[in-house]
Amino acid sequence: MGDAMEKITTIAVAIVGVATLAVLVSRKANTAQVIGSAGNAFGTALAVAVSPVTGMNTSVNLGGGLGGNGFVSPF
Repeated sequence: MGDAMEKITTIAVAIVGVATLAVLVSRKANTAQVIGSAGNAFGTALAVAVSPVTGMNTSVNLGGGLGGNGFVSPF
């Protein structure tokens, strides 16, 4: 059973790898925008995490779904 699971895992990882590569090289993927958005999200999360220490009031934009303005204050 262990050998079969190892083979299945290897195949699954290969499929995910090929899919990731296809998304990265696709012209429709907007890879740079996705990477930039991930960086902005990390920066915002870091700013919110340290805001109690730094005293900065940081708002988080959650996208404004369902007609809301999308901003949530951590305080």
